Amino acid sequence: MNATPSSTMSEFATTEAAETYEQWFRAKVLASLNDDRATASHETVMAQLRKIVTPQTDGHAADSMEG
Repeated sequence: MNATPSSTMSEFATTEAAETYEQWFRAKVLASLNDDRATASHETVMAQLRKIVTPQTDGHAADSMEG
């Protein structure tokens, strides 16, 4: 079985479904591009995640958040 889908086949059942998704996706991208809220750097987000994950010492947390 080929795990890579054909580039000539759509994952959508109908052309209408594909077009509906395309419109939705473009609207989401446009809204994101027009969003003027402040962004957080990668370092800031990772520091916040470490504060959440670090207290978990039950052995189920990831050993490291780095790469």
